Amino acid sequence: MEITAAGSHNLLMQGPPGAGKTLLAKAIPSILPPFNFEESLEVTKIYSVAGLLPKEKPLMNQRPFRSPHHTSSETAMVGGGTPPRPGEITLAHRGVLFLDEFPEFHRDVLEALRQPIEEGKITVLRSRYSLNMPARFTLVAAANPCPCGFFNDPEKRCSCMPSQVAMYRRKLSGPLMDRIDLFIEVPALKYEKLVSTDNENSSSKIQERVGKARKIQEERFRAEKNLTNSEMNIPQIGKFCQVDSKSQDLLRKYVNSGKLSARGYHRVLKVARTISDLEESENILYDHLAEALMYRVREEN
Repeated sequence: MEITAAGSHNLLMQGPPGAGKTLLAKAIPSILPPFNFEESLEVTKIYSVAGLLPKEKPLMNQRPFRSPHHTSSETAMVGGGTPPRPGEITLAHRGVLFLDEFPEFHRDVLEALRQPIEEGKITVLRSRYSLNMPARFTLVAAANPCPCGFFNDPEKRCSCMPSQVAMYRRKLSGPLMDRIDLFIEVPALKYEKLVSTDNENSSSKIQERVGKARKIQEERFRAEKNLTNSEMNIPQIGKFCQVDSKSQDLLRKYVNSGKLSARGYHRVLKVARTISDLEESENILYDHLAEALMYRVREEN
C-alpha cells in the first residue's frame, strides 16, 4: 500500500471474504500526501463542473476516493450522458478509484479503463459532442479468488465448479491486468494480528515516508510534466530507471521466458524506482528490482 501511494501505482488485492481488502483500500487516503496547489486547482475545477463542489468548501483540499458499485454503467464510469458530465475515473483524478468485487464489473466497463489508465485522460465521443477529461487516478481493485471466495483456502472448502472458477479468473487476465503494477494476496487474519498494535506502520508514519518519496519525484521531474513515477513515458524510464548488469540479467530471464510483457517490463522498472525512492536510494538496486518483480509476476494456481 505504501508503494502504491508513493508512486501512484495500480494495485490488485486478492483474498477471501472478510480478510480486510476493503478496509485496506479505504485506508489509502490516510497515507497519501496532501495536494499541492496545482493539483488542488485541477480537482476543484472537475468537481465544480460536475456540480459536486460544496458551497462551504470552494477549494478541494483532500484527495478524492471514489468507490463505484460493480453494477455501474460504462457512462457512469468514463463520463458522458445528456447533459455530459464527468465519470468516476475523472472524479478520481489525482486520487484513488477503488473497484471492489472487481471481476463482477461488466466487461465493457473494465475494458473502457484501459485507455485512461495508460494515458491519464479520457476522450468521450458522442454524436453531439466530443469531451476530453483528465483521468490520472490510482486504480485499487479487490477480488476474491473465486465466486465463493475460498479457492485454495486451507481452512474452508471451495464450493465452486472448476468451470465457474475458470470463468471468474478469465476476467482477471489479458490487457487490463497487464496495466496493473502490483498484485498482492490478502490472507485471512489470525487473532494475534487483529489485536496487535504496530506503531512503526501507523498511517502518520507511512504518510511521512510517502511524502518524502513524492518530494524526490517532484525534484526528479521538475523539468517534466510528471508528478509521480507511474506517469513516466518510455524515454523517461530509459533516463531515470537505469539498472546494473545483475538486474538486467534478471529482467532478461523474465522477459525471455514470457513471464513479463513489454508493458510489464516498463511497469516493473517504475515500481522499482518508487521502492528505491522510499529507501532514499539514488540508484535502483538489485533488491529493489527483485521486490518489484515479486509484486508483478503472478503464479497461476
